[in-house]
Amino acid sequence: MASTSAHSEGAELGRYLRARRTQTSPAHAGLTVGTGIRRTPGLRREELATLAGISIDYYVRLERGKETRPSPAVLDSLARALRMDDQEHQHLRELAARAARYASEPPPAPARTVRPHLRLLLESLRPNPAYVISRSMDLLAWNPGGLALYAGLGDWPAKHRNLARYLFLHPAARDLFPDWDRQITGCVARLRAIAGTAPDAPDLTNLVGELLLKSPDFAGLWERYEVTGRKPAHKTFQHPQVGTITLTAQSLHVEGTPGQRIGVYTAEPGSPAHDALLLLDMSAPQPPRSSRPAEDTGRSLHSG
Repeated sequence: MASTSAHSEGAELGRYLRARRTQTSPAHAGLTVGTGIRRTPGLRREELATLAGISIDYYVRLERGKETRPSPAVLDSLARALRMDDQEHQHLRELAARAARYASEPPPAPARTVRPHLRLLLESLRPNPAYVISRSMDLLAWNPGGLALYAGLGDWPAKHRNLARYLFLHPAARDLFPDWDRQITGCVARLRAIAGTAPDAPDLTNLVGELLLKSPDFAGLWERYEVTGRKPAHKTFQHPQVGTITLTAQSLHVEGTPGQRIGVYTAEPGSPAHDALLLLDMSAPQPPRSSRPAEDTGRSLHSG
């Protein structure tokens, strides 16, 4: 079992190296190339091995998943040769560490429980749209505006509400985001970064498998293996109910949880965007006053 897992983890490290190599141009890596036609996209294996100061045979073994214990110095040399940023470099280290550990069993899916005080926090943030999402972008809890902001998402069953699934599969998503291409690129980069270090986790494999099957856009971006997800400080929505609004976006990690995050959108009080948020909050379906959070399951009127 361990050897099979080791091969799987080494293959993931190799896939990442190959993706970064084929997307790094010789010019970007500091190489001067002739005018002839290059049949290999990006860097050739021998070029990257030379830049990193390792043998071509050793690099080929890394890329094929047969070498699973590269030294920190080798990883640093590869990262420099591929012009990786800090996040990409850290992801490379994490993949190598996982390959060396030979983990034998996939980790379980994290619990979906949302603490009661977090749901109270979401309510206190109104009219600012806010929600709690899992590491795989499942919507776990929300206030009225947090759900209504994603036009049409409330039409899906609560357990089906996932922001990645929404971006790629909901017909309203392309109209909601004027920079839809940028949104989906960042979404896939985030999922890639998580799946690279927990490739067998069921919450991730189920979502990725569904999107690979149903969305060619997702499949194309997944193949690129980009892990740097730079989130813009502001996000524009072309909302069918309140018109075009630009909001400040903030994502906060919830301590002591398995990767849960709080997402909040704000606007300057008194601005047209803030007035739009007030309208969105008031017109969204409201919870019955008698509803109370169910602490044992993480469910409430606002949770899935």
